[in-house]
Amino acid sequence: MFRVVGDKISPLGINTYKNFLALILYGLSIAFFGESLSVPLPWTRVVLFVISGVLGIALSDWLFLIALARLGAELTAIVDCAYSPFVIGLSFLFLGERMSALQTAGVALIVAAVLMITRNKGNTPLSRRDLVSGVILGVAAMFLTAAGIVMVKPWLGQTPLLWACFVRMVGGAAGTALILALHPRRKEILTPLRLGVGRRLLPAASILGTYVSPILWTAGFTYTMASIASALNQLNTIFIFVLAAVILKEKVTPLKLAAVALAFGGALLVSIR
Repeated sequence: MFRVVGDKISPLGINTYKNFLALILYGLSIAFFGESLSVPLPWTRVVLFVISGVLGIALSDWLFLIALARLGAELTAIVDCAYSPFVIGLSFLFLGERMSALQTAGVALIVAAVLMITRNKGNTPLSRRDLVSGVILGVAAMFLTAAGIVMVKPWLGQTPLLWACFVRMVGGAAGTALILALHPRRKEILTPLRLGVGRRLLPAASILGTYVSPILWTAGFTYTMASIASALNQLNTIFIFVLAAVILKEKVTPLKLAAVALAFGGALLVSIR
Protein backbone atom coordinates (compact mmCIF):
# COMPACT_ATOMS: atom_id res chain seq x y z
CA MET A 1 0.00 0.00 0.00
CA PHE A 2 2.88 2.37 0.72
CA ARG A 3 4.24 1.61 -2.75
CA VAL A 4 0.92 2.58 -4.35
CA VAL A 5 0.52 5.88 -2.48
CA GLY A 6 4.21 6.58 -3.12
CA ASP A 7 3.28 7.45 -6.71
CA LYS A 8 1.41 10.52 -5.45
CA ILE A 9 2.99 11.39 -2.09
CA SER A 10 6.70 11.87 -1.40
CA PRO A 11 8.52 9.48 0.97
CA LEU A 12 8.94 12.23 3.57
CA GLY A 13 5.25 13.08 3.32
CA ILE A 14 4.30 9.44 3.88
CA ASN A 15 6.71 9.15 6.79
CA THR A 16 5.33 12.30 8.40
CA TYR A 17 1.73 11.14 8.12
CA LYS A 18 2.27 7.59 9.32
CA ASN A 19 4.52 8.51 12.25
CA PHE A 20 2.20 11.14 13.71
CA LEU A 21 -0.87 8.96 13.21
CA ALA A 22 0.90 6.06 14.97
CA LEU A 23 2.02 8.37 17.80
CA ILE A 24 -1.60 9.38 18.41
CA LEU A 25 -2.79 5.76 18.29
CA TYR A 26 -0.09 4.62 20.74
CA GLY A 27 -1.00 7.45 23.11
CA LEU A 28 -4.69 6.52 22.94
CA SER A 29 -3.85 2.84 23.47
CA ILE A 30 -1.82 3.60 26.59
CA ALA A 31 -4.70 5.68 27.97
CA PHE A 32 -7.27 3.01 27.04
CA PHE A 33 -5.38 0.21 28.79
CA GLY A 34 -4.57 2.41 31.77
CA GLU A 35 -0.81 2.07 31.42
CA SER A 36 1.61 4.51 33.00
CA LEU A 37 4.25 6.52 31.20
CA SER A 38 6.48 6.13 34.25
CA VAL A 39 8.86 3.17 33.99
CA PRO A 40 11.64 1.88 36.28
CA LEU A 41 14.42 3.03 33.96
CA PRO A 42 16.97 5.82 34.41
CA TRP A 43 16.36 8.79 32.14
CA THR A 44 19.48 7.97 30.12
CA ARG A 45 17.88 4.71 28.97
CA VAL A 46 14.61 6.46 28.20
CA VAL A 47 16.59 8.82 25.98
CA LEU A 48 18.11 5.72 24.36
CA PHE A 49 14.61 4.56 23.38
CA VAL A 50 13.94 7.98 21.85
CA ILE A 51 17.20 7.84 19.90
CA SER A 52 16.25 4.33 18.80
CA GLY A 53 13.08 5.81 17.30
CA VAL A 54 14.99 8.58 15.55
CA LEU A 55 17.32 6.03 13.92
CA GLY A 56 14.88 3.18 13.32
CA ILE A 57 11.76 5.15 12.37
CA ALA A 58 12.48 8.76 11.37
CA LEU A 59 15.63 8.07 9.37
CA SER A 60 15.31 4.39 8.46
CA ASP A 61 11.70 4.49 7.27
CA TRP A 62 12.35 7.66 5.27
CA LEU A 63 15.34 6.11 3.49
CA PHE A 64 13.42 2.86 2.97
CA LEU A 65 10.47 4.69 1.35
CA ILE A 66 12.87 6.53 -0.97
CA ALA A 67 14.44 3.21 -1.95
CA LEU A 68 10.98 1.72 -2.49
CA ALA A 69 10.04 4.58 -4.80
CA ARG A 70 13.27 4.25 -6.81
CA LEU A 71 13.62 0.47 -6.98
CA GLY A 72 10.08 -0.85 -6.80
CA ALA A 73 8.87 -3.60 -4.50
CA GLU A 74 10.77 -6.57 -5.94
CA LEU A 75 14.24 -5.02 -5.87
CA THR A 76 13.57 -3.44 -2.48
CA ALA A 77 12.71 -6.90 -1.18
CA ILE A 78 16.15 -8.08 -2.21
CA VAL A 79 17.80 -5.12 -0.46
CA ASP A 80 15.70 -5.95 2.60
CA CYS A 81 17.73 -9.16 2.95
CA ALA A 82 20.50 -7.04 4.50
CA TYR A 83 18.35 -6.52 7.59
CA SER A 84 18.72 -9.94 9.21
CA PRO A 85 22.53 -10.15 8.81
CA PHE A 86 22.85 -6.64 10.27
CA VAL A 87 20.81 -7.61 13.35
CA ILE A 88 22.71 -10.87 13.78
CA GLY A 89 26.08 -9.11 13.46
CA LEU A 90 25.19 -6.28 15.86
CA SER A 91 23.67 -8.75 18.35
CA PHE A 92 26.87 -10.79 18.24
CA LEU A 93 29.05 -7.72 18.82
CA PHE A 94 27.00 -5.84 21.42
CA LEU A 95 24.59 -8.32 23.03
CA GLY A 96 26.79 -11.40 23.10
CA GLU A 97 24.09 -13.48 21.44
CA ARG A 98 25.11 -16.86 20.08
CA MET A 99 23.02 -19.16 17.92
CA SER A 100 23.12 -22.92 17.74
CA ALA A 101 24.15 -24.70 14.56
CA LEU A 102 20.50 -25.50 13.81
CA GLN A 103 19.42 -21.88 14.28
CA THR A 104 22.26 -20.67 12.08
CA ALA A 105 21.17 -23.14 9.42
CA GLY A 106 17.60 -21.83 9.78
CA VAL A 107 18.74 -18.26 9.18
CA ALA A 108 20.65 -19.39 6.09
CA LEU A 109 17.54 -21.19 4.76
CA ILE A 110 15.35 -18.11 5.21
CA VAL A 111 17.82 -15.79 3.51
CA ALA A 112 18.32 -18.34 0.70
CA ALA A 113 14.55 -18.60 0.23
CA VAL A 114 14.16 -14.83 0.03
CA LEU A 115 16.94 -14.58 -2.53
CA MET A 116 15.39 -17.40 -4.56
CA ILE A 117 11.95 -15.89 -4.66
CA THR A 118 13.17 -12.41 -5.56
CA ARG A 119 15.59 -13.62 -8.23
CA ASN A 120 13.44 -12.18 -11.00
CA LYS A 121 14.19 -8.46 -10.91
CA GLY A 122 11.31 -7.54 -13.13
CA ASN A 123 11.19 -5.99 -16.57
CA THR A 124 11.06 -2.31 -15.62
CA PRO A 125 14.26 -0.58 -16.69
CA LEU A 126 16.02 1.51 -14.08
CA SER A 127 18.61 4.18 -14.57
CA ARG A 128 22.03 3.40 -13.19
CA ARG A 129 21.69 6.34 -10.81
CA ASP A 130 18.34 5.17 -9.39
CA LEU A 131 19.59 1.60 -9.05
CA VAL A 132 22.80 2.48 -7.21
CA SER A 133 21.30 5.19 -5.02
CA GLY A 134 18.25 3.05 -4.24
CA VAL A 135 20.38 0.10 -3.15
CA ILE A 136 22.64 2.30 -1.00
CA LEU A 137 19.69 4.01 0.67
CA GLY A 138 17.90 0.69 1.18
CA VAL A 139 20.93 -0.94 2.80
CA ALA A 140 21.43 2.14 5.00
CA ALA A 141 17.78 1.89 6.06
CA MET A 142 18.23 -1.76 7.03
CA PHE A 143 21.33 -0.93 9.09
CA LEU A 144 19.54 1.88 10.95
CA THR A 145 16.53 -0.36 11.62
CA ALA A 146 18.82 -3.06 13.01
CA ALA A 147 20.83 -0.60 15.10
CA GLY A 148 17.68 1.04 16.44
CA ILE A 149 16.24 -2.17 17.87
CA VAL A 150 19.50 -3.81 19.00
CA MET A 151 20.44 -0.72 21.09
CA VAL A 152 17.29 -1.09 23.25
CA LYS A 153 16.95 -4.90 23.19
CA PRO A 154 18.44 -5.39 26.72
CA TRP A 155 15.68 -3.25 28.28
CA LEU A 156 12.64 -4.33 26.28
CA GLY A 157 11.74 -6.94 28.88
CA GLN A 158 11.83 -4.29 31.63
CA THR A 159 9.27 -1.99 30.01
CA PRO A 160 5.61 -2.33 29.00
CA LEU A 161 5.26 -3.14 25.32
CA LEU A 162 3.07 -0.15 24.46
CA TRP A 163 5.38 2.20 26.39
CA ALA A 164 8.38 1.01 24.36
CA CYS A 165 6.49 1.49 21.10
CA PHE A 166 5.20 4.92 22.17
CA VAL A 167 8.56 6.29 23.28
CA ARG A 168 10.31 5.03 20.15
CA MET A 169 7.56 6.67 18.09
CA VAL A 170 8.10 9.92 20.00
CA GLY A 171 11.66 9.82 18.65
CA GLY A 172 10.39 8.85 15.21
CA ALA A 173 7.82 11.66 15.03
CA ALA A 174 10.20 14.26 16.48
CA GLY A 175 12.99 13.27 14.10
CA THR A 176 10.63 13.37 11.12
CA ALA A 177 9.33 16.80 12.17
CA LEU A 178 12.89 18.12 12.37
CA ILE A 179 13.77 16.73 8.92
CA LEU A 180 10.60 18.25 7.49
CA ALA A 181 11.25 21.62 9.13
CA LEU A 182 14.73 21.76 7.60
CA HIS A 183 13.62 20.54 4.16
CA PRO A 184 13.48 23.34 1.56
CA ARG A 185 10.43 21.79 -0.16
CA ARG A 186 8.37 21.12 2.95
CA LYS A 187 5.29 22.99 1.68
CA GLU A 188 5.31 21.00 -1.54
CA ILE A 189 5.76 17.77 0.44
CA LEU A 190 2.77 18.49 2.68
CA THR A 191 0.42 19.71 -0.07
CA PRO A 192 -0.83 16.22 -1.12
CA LEU A 193 -1.62 15.45 2.52
CA ARG A 194 -3.60 18.68 2.88
CA LEU A 195 -5.51 17.85 -0.30
CA GLY A 196 -6.39 14.39 1.00
CA VAL A 197 -4.39 12.44 -1.59
CA GLY A 198 -4.31 8.76 -0.67
CA ARG A 199 -7.10 9.25 1.86
CA ARG A 200 -8.10 5.58 1.63
CA LEU A 201 -4.86 3.64 1.36
CA LEU A 202 -2.55 5.83 3.44
CA PRO A 203 -4.46 5.54 6.75
CA ALA A 204 -4.83 1.77 6.29
CA ALA A 205 -1.15 1.34 5.42
CA SER A 206 -0.13 3.53 8.35
CA ILE A 207 -2.28 1.67 10.88
CA LEU A 208 -1.08 -1.73 9.72
CA GLY A 209 2.54 -0.85 9.06
CA THR A 210 3.31 1.73 11.75
CA TYR A 211 0.92 0.84 14.59
CA VAL A 212 -0.09 -2.84 14.56
CA SER A 213 3.05 -4.29 12.98
CA PRO A 214 5.60 -2.56 15.30
CA ILE A 215 3.73 -3.84 18.36
CA LEU A 216 4.13 -7.42 17.16
CA TRP A 217 7.67 -6.72 15.89
CA THR A 218 8.77 -5.25 19.25
CA ALA A 219 7.13 -8.11 21.12
CA GLY A 220 9.13 -10.56 19.01
CA PHE A 221 12.37 -8.86 20.01
CA THR A 222 11.22 -8.77 23.63
CA TYR A 223 10.52 -12.47 24.00
CA THR A 224 13.27 -14.05 21.91
CA MET A 225 16.83 -13.42 20.77
CA ALA A 226 17.26 -10.49 18.39
CA SER A 227 19.02 -12.77 15.90
CA ILE A 228 16.09 -15.19 15.79
CA ALA A 229 13.46 -12.43 15.64
CA SER A 230 15.24 -10.78 12.72
CA ALA A 231 15.39 -14.05 10.79
CA LEU A 232 11.66 -14.53 11.29
CA ASN A 233 11.09 -10.90 10.18
CA GLN A 234 12.75 -11.81 6.89
CA LEU A 235 9.73 -13.98 6.09
CA ASN A 236 7.90 -10.80 5.06
CA THR A 237 9.04 -11.26 1.47
CA ILE A 238 7.63 -14.79 1.41
CA PHE A 239 4.31 -13.47 2.75
CA ILE A 240 4.21 -10.94 -0.10
CA PHE A 241 4.43 -13.70 -2.69
CA VAL A 242 1.89 -15.92 -0.93
CA LEU A 243 -0.63 -13.07 -0.59
CA ALA A 244 -0.01 -12.07 -4.20
CA ALA A 245 -0.88 -15.61 -5.29
CA VAL A 246 -4.02 -15.83 -3.14
CA ILE A 247 -5.40 -12.30 -3.49
CA LEU A 248 -3.89 -10.99 -6.74
CA LYS A 249 -3.99 -14.39 -8.48
CA GLU A 250 -0.35 -14.14 -9.52
CA LYS A 251 1.10 -17.29 -11.05
CA VAL A 252 2.53 -19.85 -8.63
CA THR A 253 5.77 -21.33 -9.97
CA PRO A 254 7.80 -24.32 -8.72
CA LEU A 255 10.53 -21.86 -7.70
CA LYS A 256 8.11 -19.92 -5.50
CA LEU A 257 6.77 -23.10 -3.92
CA ALA A 258 10.31 -24.30 -3.19
CA ALA A 259 11.23 -20.96 -1.66
CA VAL A 260 8.16 -20.99 0.61
CA ALA A 261 8.98 -24.53 1.76
CA LEU A 262 12.60 -23.54 2.38
CA ALA A 263 11.58 -20.49 4.39
CA PHE A 264 9.08 -22.48 6.45
CA GLY A 265 11.76 -25.02 7.31
CA GLY A 266 14.13 -22.20 8.23
CA ALA A 267 11.51 -20.63 10.48
CA LEU A 268 11.09 -23.93 12.32
CA LEU A 269 14.84 -24.28 12.84
CA VAL A 270 15.40 -20.78 14.22
CA SER A 271 12.55 -21.34 16.69
CA ILE A 272 14.38 -24.26 18.32
CA ARG A 273 15.94 -23.19 21.63
